[in-house]
Amino acid sequence: MKKLTKILAGAVAVIALSAQLAYAEVKIGIAAEPYPPFAEKGADGTWQGWEVEIINAVCAAMEENCEIVEIAWDGIIPALLSKKMDAIMASMSITEERMKTIDFSDKYYNTPAVIVAPKDSSISGDAASVEGKIVGVQVSTTHANYVEKHFGNAEIKTYNTFDEHNQDLVAGRVDAVVGDSLAMQPFLTGDSGGCCEVKGELNDAAVFGPGVGAGLRKEDGELKARINAAIQKIRDDGTFDAISKKYFDFDIYGG
Repeated sequence: MKKLTKILAGAVAVIALSAQLAYAEVKIGIAAEPYPPFAEKGADGTWQGWEVEIINAVCAAMEENCEIVEIAWDGIIPALLSKKMDAIMASMSITEERMKTIDFSDKYYNTPAVIVAPKDSSISGDAASVEGKIVGVQVSTTHANYVEKHFGNAEIKTYNTFDEHNQDLVAGRVDAVVGDSLAMQPFLTGDSGGCCEVKGELNDAAVFGPGVGAGLRKEDGELKARINAAIQKIRDDGTFDAISKKYFDFDIYGG
């Protein structure tokens, strides 16, 4: 009987330890390409930015050790599905199309998309204004989906990174680019972006969805619940606002 008791006690201990080690280190995937002010590498090679600080806050709220894993943007969902990471937190919009493949946490921010062009350009957010023009956009993004849906009368040029299409805009190789309004700000206020300005805000709820969330495998419901609880916790205790005020002078969470 004592032997059986010891065996049962050992089994319980193993199960408890396994539960603790289930997420001994949560791997959070971000895009390898710089995307300021959300995520970029500092001079010391470490990742920094608003979204990186939010990742750290979410992990602290979950009481988890986390490792940031960098993956090229166009391969980030396949990397999640092949379990190279446990969640994506890389400014990925929650959309119906993506939800056919993966699941999402609750949103943790929402900013509008814009079209940017030279200051003397007549381009606007209206489809007629881009007819016959070359519009640049990052591949595998909701912005690319919007351009394909609404700007079919333009020549669409896709890029692997956000910076690449901005460089081509400055060089005159494209007439306009489409991207996140907030991510565009460092470019527009920098030396190279003085040529250009926001020409219009782009809206399509079916394309852009309700905002940005953490991408997860569909079977990882427990991790989803914990991330949702952590997002709510940092919103409630002021951590989210304290981080955001260091970067923005408006409510990035959105309505």
